[in-house]
Amino acid sequence: MAEKLRYTDEELEEFRVIIEEKLALAKRDYDQMMSALMNKDSNDVDDTSPTYKALEEGSATQSKEEIISLAARQQKFIQGLKAALVRIENKTYGIDRITGKLIPKERLKAVPHATLSVESKLAGKK
Repeated sequence: MAEKLRYTDEELEEFRVIIEEKLALAKRDYDQMMSALMNKDSNDVDDTSPTYKALEEGSATQSKEEIISLAARQQKFIQGLKAALVRIENKTYGIDRITGKLIPKERLKAVPHATLSVESKLAGKK
C-alpha cells in the first residue's frame, strides 16, 4: 500500500473542529489577561492609595510583567492556530515541513498547530 501523502477532507474537518475549539479558548484566555492588565475588573484604589505601598507596587509590576509575557505567548499560540486553519484550507495541514511526510494524528491532536513531527523537531535540536 502506498504511503498516504495527506489527510482526507473528513480528517481535516476533524482537525478543524479541534483547532477552532482551542482557538476560542485561547482567545478567551488572552482577553482575560488583557483585561487583568488594564484593571478592567478591578475595584482597587490604586490611583488614590498612599505612596507608602512601594513593596506592593513592585509586586504588582512583576505580576504585570508576567501577565504580559503570558499574553505574548498566548498571542503566538493564537497565530499558530490561525495558520493551522489556513493549512487546512490549503489541504497541506499535517504535513511535516521538513520531510514532507504526514505528522501522526496523535501529535496533531495534542499540538494542533505543529508543523514538524517529533522526529524532525528533535533532529533540528541537534
